Amino acid sequence: MSHDQNFKNLILDYLREALTFFAAAEAAEIDERARITPVRQEQLQTRLGERFRELDVPLLVEWPDRRREALLFVIEEETDTRRFPIHRLAHYCLDLAELMDTDRVVPVVIFLRRATGAPQRLRLGGDQDTYLDFHYLSCALGELDYEHYRHSDNLVVRLNLPNMQYPAQRKVEVYAQAVRGLTALEPDPEKKLKYLDFIDIYAALDDNQPLWTESP
Repeated sequence: MSHDQNFKNLILDYLREALTFFAAAEAAEIDERARITPVRQEQLQTRLGERFRELDVPLLVEWPDRRREALLFVIEEETDTRRFPIHRLAHYCLDLAELMDTDRVVPVVIFLRRATGAPQRLRLGGDQDTYLDFHYLSCALGELDYEHYRHSDNLVVRLNLPNMQYPAQRKVEVYAQAVRGLTALEPDPEKKLKYLDFIDIYAALDDNQPLWTESP
């Protein structure tokens, strides 16, 4: 299963909601006047024929009235924290900063489960000083408390309720609350079908569990 593709679709379909949830610390000032645009995922090659670096979802946030400088978000989804490549993420950010001619870059990592074991910071230096200090915003879905988010009016939050922390016996309730959010917040029938699949994948109900409950 490609969790990367699932989250790419989710973010690209709901740009503003995704930034508000996954990058809350930097997204507070992204109002309705801001324009959010996906940028190219394949990074320019030094030489043709070389392997290229492909980002999950790079997003450029711009304010047409120039009230704020443009901000570039580099969003990566990570399923296996043991294999999280912080050096590669730093490369991505440096490459994009050079390509877009900006130093306003926000790296964001979505951990599908917990962030335990993932390197939080990359420091390069010698005996006298640190010459590169790189870290990122982290959203570890498996560490979030379902109770805190169950009534959110952010659709991306509601779709991710099954990825959050909750007692196993409440799985059907969590599924139902995610579906209620999708039904209430998404008017497009095609997207409802698309993201019902997203909920089904991450709720992972077994055949003996009902698909609905009337929990409050």
